[in-house]
Formats: sequence, structure tokens, C-alpha cells
Amino acid sequence: MIRSLRVVWGGLGLFLTGISIGLAEESTKPIDYLTEIKPILTQRCFACHGAETQKSGLRVDTAAALKLGGDTGAAIVPGKPDDSLLMHAITGTNGASRMPPKEPRLTDAEVALIKTWISQGAHAPTDELPAGPATVKNRDHWSFQPVRRSELPQVTQPEGLAADWTQHEIDRFILSRLQSEGLTPAPEADRETLIRRVSLDLLGLLPTPAEVDEFVADQDSHAYERMVDRILSSPHYGERMARQWLDLARYADSNGFTRDQPRSIWKYRDWVIQAFNANMPFDQFTVEQIAGDMLPNATLEQKIATGFHRNTSINEEGGTDPEQFRVESVVDRVNTTGIVFLGLTVGCAQCHDHKYDPVSQREYYQLFAFLNNADEPKLEVPTPEQIASGALPRRDELRQKIKSLEEEFAKVKPEFDAEQAAWEKTVTEEQKQKLPILVTNGLNLSQAMRTPENTKPLIDYFKAHEIARKKFPVLQQISDLKGNEPEFITTLVMQERPEPRETHVQIRGDFLRLGVKVAPAVPAVLPALPADSQNPTRLDLAKWLVSASNPLTPRVTVNRLWQKFFGRGLVDTENDFGLQGTPPTHPELLDWLAADLVESGWNLKSFQKQVVMSAAYRQSSRHRADLAELDPQNKLYGHQSRLRLDAELIRDVALSASGLLTPVVGGPSVYPPQPEGVFDFTQDKKPWIAATGADRYRRGMYTYLWRSSPYPAMTVFDFPDANVACTRRSRSNTPLQSLTLANDQTFVEFAQGLAKRALTEVKADDVTRLNATFRWCLSRKPSDAELARLVKLLEEQRTSFTTDTAQKIAPMEMIANVAPTEAAAWTAVARVLLNLDEFITRE
Repeated sequence: MIRSLRVVWGGLGLFLTGISIGLAEESTKPIDYLTEIKPILTQRCFACHGAETQKSGLRVDTAAALKLGGDTGAAIVPGKPDDSLLMHAITGTNGASRMPPKEPRLTDAEVALIKTWISQGAHAPTDELPAGPATVKNRDHWSFQPVRRSELPQVTQPEGLAADWTQHEIDRFILSRLQSEGLTPAPEADRETLIRRVSLDLLGLLPTPAEVDEFVADQDSHAYERMVDRILSSPHYGERMARQWLDLARYADSNGFTRDQPRSIWKYRDWVIQAFNANMPFDQFTVEQIAGDMLPNATLEQKIATGFHRNTSINEEGGTDPEQFRVESVVDRVNTTGIVFLGLTVGCAQCHDHKYDPVSQREYYQLFAFLNNADEPKLEVPTPEQIASGALPRRDELRQKIKSLEEEFAKVKPEFDAEQAAWEKTVTEEQKQKLPILVTNGLNLSQAMRTPENTKPLIDYFKAHEIARKKFPVLQQISDLKGNEPEFITTLVMQERPEPRETHVQIRGDFLRLGVKVAPAVPAVLPALPADSQNPTRLDLAKWLVSASNPLTPRVTVNRLWQKFFGRGLVDTENDFGLQGTPPTHPELLDWLAADLVESGWNLKSFQKQVVMSAAYRQSSRHRADLAELDPQNKLYGHQSRLRLDAELIRDVALSASGLLTPVVGGPSVYPPQPEGVFDFTQDKKPWIAATGADRYRRGMYTYLWRSSPYPAMTVFDFPDANVACTRRSRSNTPLQSLTLANDQTFVEFAQGLAKRALTEVKADDVTRLNATFRWCLSRKPSDAELARLVKLLEEQRTSFTTDTAQKIAPMEMIANVAPTEAAAWTAVARVLLNLDEFITRE
């Protein structure tokens, strides 16, 4: 029995051996790609990786496309099936998800055939044609189409309206849509409202009563235009425009993350203000911010402009990987560029192809490649006075002496290291608590764990130390020379590297998992770079953003400006012009404005004047019952919108009304008073010594902005998170806002200033003073009922204060010949006026 089993087994073994021999013979037979491999790929893979769709950037309709591969790299490595990503995918090995994801999947025989073909070298005809040209889905979406200036619609003047709605181009588009819905526009606002509206929109400050009176009294037909021109020429125009742009630039005065150390970049803010005041064309404004350092013979100002992309957060925590956060900064720059200029959520393609818009992951990293080749230095910005005094050559001379002394110190560096090591062993835990945090971080790490980033602060600290100075006198000499060096303002800038970095697709957005190498390029759904752009750079990207062929940047730009003047954009989703965004309510007007901006040479002042001159802008904002149901969100612009002022402007108008405003334009950030305990929840307590002089009353945009703990009085009024670009601020309405206006130290001071102004500038009776105070705040005269209520309030306050209680609220500097109770009563009235809804609202 056993013998017979052995015979059978032997026969089976002989049979199996025969099969093996047969397979071996089969594997030597050349596989024909066109007849044996391509049909498998066509049937199983083309749905996701053919001409119509290329998931993960992979096409499989030619052998050349397979060898080129997708986002993760080449799909096949000829002669090496085990190293080929195609084999991993169709077998579900090496951590790959098995493909195709659903049945029917490849049979074992088909898998074996492909493996053999790759083993044999993956031979295929060199003249193989793809199944068809790669198509870009949704290329016909409205925002990707060229900008076209349409003809002006024909309209008839509405009855009963003084403003002419048939002459201005903007008005004809707005009126045409209203009339098609059977609606009429609102009448023009009164003149007091108009000058206040224009002043707030273009300057962020209140008009003076004298300016209001002059405009109201001027009956010339060009009076309104003259008023607009005067306001546009004010240096405060640049401040108003700059604050809106700084939201997009994610400007702040600190580095962010938990350490949130201070940074010096206010020179970039000054550059933005100056650019708007000079009416720099928007295309130049864009190019200088994206790539000013790469312009021929770049000026100091053009280099400062590149601070736009240095507003990214910087992580200074111990143990971080510098490359990780460098990559995150580049990611932020790509996403910000996409949102600010293209109005596209390109950031959705960082980890995978965009779910909705025609932007692939590979295209994301092609954009990434433009911005991946910059270093991030600090730029010294000497003042004109420093240049004239010879501070630069003097600094260079001192540095040469310092260099010689440092070379001398290098000879004794081993002894210094030994002294430092000995000192470190003597530092107690109690002493560590009193040392700078970066020094403590270094001390807490062993020598083996220390990196250059946490070693340098420790070395620098010990060089100041009494032990080191006594042992190595040269350190004191170096310190003395450094102390005599002229100090220059610095700012953060971009600087292109002489040798570009390689850029790869990052698999699932992981900077450690690199896929296929990519070169700089723009998304295929948009117009291509110029044909002569060989090895395109960041400068090429900047010029492409504002090229005549790019349909997105002009549309996005005019829409964002329109939003400022009407409270909502013609495209409501101002940060998403993609497939998930809302279509424009007035597409012909949007394109007319975009075309006009480009044809004007990207002239922003001209554009804004055009908008504020329109009858649509000058409409009253009063509620209209006929529109409440038909157009509750005012998408048709049948009236103007009442808009609560932005956070900084609430401070600015209070300063303006109180007479306390320091009108200096530009300069470093300042520290107005803020409540105690703001930094209690942060890792490191921040320096905040409230200014006592003119800096105490600077405009809100100059307030020092810590990312981890922004100024509370602005945060409560929806100041945006400075870590990301903000394209539209929200407007909430909370009790805390009212409490801030009534009780915050700064607003109490503003009320005191307003009271002092009333008591010193108006030498007359209560009614005259109340009229003046009311006009300083609201730019109009009070009604009889309003005036009567204010007179009654003043009388009530006079009797409610005692000498002791008055001291707590009266102006800090008492007024000659005015009793504390009188000063306190006027302060109470001022607090009421500064708390009015109308005061913090643009009508």
C-alpha cells in the first residue's frame, strides 16, 4: 500500500515538474504588448486612468504613460516587477490598495501575464498612440472663460428718482436687472449720509463738520465728484485700502504657534500703504509682492514687497523638524496665492486631486514648485538719516574687527566648550526657571539630542556669562563692539536660491513620502504660460497671475472691491470661483468691470471712483418693504446696505470723533491699553507696556498683533485669524460688543476725550455743545426729539455724580474752571453717543 502511494506521489511530482517546465518555457516567450497587455488595461483600468480621467495623475493607455507614471512615480520599472507600482496596485501588496477597487478585478492569469511582460523589459511599440487627448473636465465653467466686455443694456430712467440711472455704465447693468424683476432702485441718500459713507469706505475716518457743511452747501453738479476726488487724494486712503489687503496677506507682528515670538515686518505694511497711496497699478502691485526680488536691479522697496509671502507662521518649539515647517510655509503660500488671486480652493488638492474643481494633485505641486525655491532672509532697511550719516560703512568696519576677534576666539573654543559643560552641571532646577526659555530648552536636552537651533541660544547665553567673560576677555571685546554697531530696522523677505530645489508630489500631502518629480507649471484648465517660458520661475508665475489671458485674477479682484462697497460681492462666494461657488448675480457687469480694470492699466483708484460715482452706490440704505420678501439679501442692489464697521474702524471713528487721533501714517506697531490677563493663557507672557504719548491714539491698524493673543477690543468685533488669508470678515452682533464700547478702558478714554473736546472747543450753552458733539459722532444734526433726550440725559447725569464718583469717570486731565461733576456728566453723554448703533454703522 505504501509502495503504491509512493508511486502515485512520484507520478504527481513528475507531473508538477512538467508543469513548471512548461511555465518556464512559456515565460521565455515574448509577450506581445498590443495584443496581450493593452486589452487588459483597456478593460480594467481605463475608466479611472484613461484619456477622460487620470486619477492620481496616472494614464495607462500607452506604455510610455505607464513608464512616466502618476503622482507617486513610474508605474512600471522595466525588468523589475517587484519594484513596479502597477504590480503593487493590481495585487494589493506593499501597502497599496488593490486596483481596480471594485469587481471585476484582474484574474491570476492576467496578473501573471503583466508580471512576465514587465520582467521581459516591458517592450512596446515606440509609435503607440494614446486613446485620445487628455481632457480637462469642467473647462467650460463660467469663471474659466475669457473675460468679455458685453454691450451696455438699454434701460429707461425710473420715474421719481433724481439720480440719472441711464448714463453710468454700472447703473445700466443694475437697473436692467431690477427692471426685469419689476423693481425700481431706491432714491439717493441725503448729503450728510453720502459724505460719511464715502469717508468711511475710502478712508475709514469720519468727515469733519466743516467738510460736511462745505459739501452740503455746494450746489454745483460736480460737487459730489470733487468730494470723492478730495477723499481719494488723502494719505489715509492708503491706510484704509492696506488694512483690507493685510487681511489677505495674513499680516501679524508675531511668528505664531505656541511660542509666538515677535517679528519685525511692519515695513511691509508701510510698503502696502505707500503703494495704494501712489495708486500703483494692481498688476505691478501683484508682481512685486510675489517676486519683487527677482525683478531686474530690484530696489529695496521691491524686496520689501515680498514680505507678502513671509507672513506665514514660524514654529520655534523645541524638537521640531525645520524642513517640515518650511514645507508648511510653502503650502500656505500656494493656498494663499490660489485664494487671493485666483479665487480657487487649490489647497484641497494638497493631498489628492480636487474633489470638485479641475485641479489635480500633480498640478498643486507644480504650483508648489514655483514657490519652493526661495530662501527666507531678514533684510536690513536703514533709514535715510542712517545712510546719510555713514552708518553702513561704520557698521561694516566694526564687523571686520569683530570677525578678527572671533577668529582669535576660535583658537580657544575647545576650552570654552569645556567651561560651558562644567557650568551646565552646576545649574539647578530653580535657576533654570529664571533663564530665557530657549536656554532652558537647550539645558534640558542631552548633548546627543541637541540641534544647532537649540544649541545656539545656549552658547550665546554662556558667552554673556561672568564665568566666560573672566576666562575669555575676547568675549567682552566682541560684545562691546557689537554694542556699538548701528541698529537697522529689519523686515522679512523672499530671496530666490541660485540652485533650485527639487519638487515632488507629496503622497497624501506627507512631506516625507515623495512621489514623482514635477516642474513649475500652471493648471491646465487655465491659460498656459507664455510659450517662451523655459524653466519658469516665481517671476513667471507672478506675471501670469495678472496676464491679459488670465480670466480669474481680474474677476476676483473687482468682485472683492465691489464687496467692500455693497457688503456682498457679485459672486457671493468671494473665495471660491470654482464649481462649488455661487454664480454671479450680474455676470455681464462682473465681466464689464473686470475688462475695464485691465484696460485701465489695473488702476484701482479709477475703479473705485467709478463705483462710488454710480447711482447704485449712492442709494439710500433705508429698509424697503417691497424688497424684504422679493430680495431679502439685496442681491439685486435695490438699495444700499447698512454695514457695521470693521474692528479697527470702530476704534478709528471713536478716535476721530473724540479728537484724540494721532494721524501719523505708517511706522512700527504700537501698544494701546488692553485689559490685564490677556497673556495668561499663552505659553510665554508677551511684553505689553501701554503707550502714554501719541502712540496711545494711533489708528487700529497699527496695534501690535500677536497671533496667539490678538487685541481683545478688536477680536470682539470679528477681527480675523491672522494665520490664514481672510477674504471677507464676518459681522456678528453680541452683548460683549456693547460691553466693550461701554466699559473697555480705551473706549472710556475716547469718551473722556470727546467730553473734553465739547467743554473746550465749544464756548456756548448746552444745546450748542450737544449739537456739536452729536455732529462729531454722526456727521448730521440731531432731530428735535434726539436733542431733547440728550438735554434730559445731561441734566440727569449732572445730579447723579458726587465729587468722589465723578473723579472715576471725568477726563484724566481736568479742565480749567470745570467742576469734576460737570466733566463726568459730559463724559457719560459721550459714552452714550459712542455706543449708538448708528455710530458704528456705515449707512
